[in-house]
Amino acid sequence: MCDLPSLQNRLRTQRPVEWEQLPDFSLYMDQVLSYMDRQVIRFDEDDGLTAAMVNNYTKSGLVPRAEGKKYCRDHLAYLTVICVLKRVMSTRDMDLLIREELQGNRSVQDGYAAFCESLDKALLLTAGEMESRMDGDEDLADAAIHFALLSYAAGVASSRYVTMLRRRQEEGAAAHGKKSRKEREQDA
Repeated sequence: MCDLPSLQNRLRTQRPVEWEQLPDFSLYMDQVLSYMDRQVIRFDEDDGLTAAMVNNYTKSGLVPRAEGKKYCRDHLAYLTVICVLKRVMSTRDMDLLIREELQGNRSVQDGYAAFCESLDKALLLTAGEMESRMDGDEDLADAAIHFALLSYAAGVASSRYVTMLRRRQEEGAAAHGKKSRKEREQDA
């Protein structure tokens, strides 16, 4: 079990490695799974990445196909983003954001850097919120509700941004005479 000061320390210090520190050689699946355990904050064995999950993310198009049976830096960047976002959003929303951030107009390297920068800010903000709650004789239930409500508010905001992004993309596709992904799925 993790005590709160330990969690606060991890929120302040544990980060995915920067792009340049990601392995510049290919990894096999078992190496990828082991590597990903160090990329995200985890406490339970049950919330880790599995080979089946990687295969499902690949089949759904969230992650590019492996080169043979080997995974490169790009794959690790995609999987890092997915491992963080899967806790707070649907696969459909992750797909939209990944396509925008990692497959859009910027390189995977730049998208990964922007993701890591935003993650850093969010983790530091949360660690700071914990600091303000550890000074008094804070009730654990009150603190848990506080953080749940912060998560709720951030989730509402995130959902709104995703809806606006989806609408913008659909309007752009319609303006160019292309069918949106949703329309293509309905046609199938």
